[in-house]
Amino acid sequence: MTGKTWAFEDFVEGGSIDLGAKHVTAEEIIEFAGEFDPQPMHLDEAAGKASILGGLSASGWHTCAMFMRLLCDAVLLDSTSQGAPGVDRIKWKKPVLAGDRLSGKTTVLARRESKSRPSIGLVTLRSELFNQRAESVFELENTGMFLKREAGA
Repeated sequence: MTGKTWAFEDFVEGGSIDLGAKHVTAEEIIEFAGEFDPQPMHLDEAAGKASILGGLSASGWHTCAMFMRLLCDAVLLDSTSQGAPGVDRIKWKKPVLAGDRLSGKTTVLARRESKSRPSIGLVTLRSELFNQRAESVFELENTGMFLKREAGA
């Protein structure tokens, strides 16, 4: 064990983890969109207002990236994470607009020991981001792989 706070044993079914918060700026929305998703509603306030999104909005992929940063800072960088085999579900439920303040949480849905790798446990998580009005704007479900506190456990 590497001395990290979060190992497989620390994830309890039904347990919830606060992911902290992040303020979303127009500048970062435009910067991300300019490089990765240059659709007008992500690059220009007027185009965003003219769209069904109602304003300059973050790309869904930008929302994923912001979520990942919150998850890393709250859990993964201080864990025995070995990555993830994929993402089961992503939902972009409401636009994330310039000026929004996002907060997040992740809930442990299930956990099990790996049959093929005895030193690893699999943790299934459902994560959500909320805006400043407590509206759910993003959901993600995936399974993460974490080393056990003791390799032979």
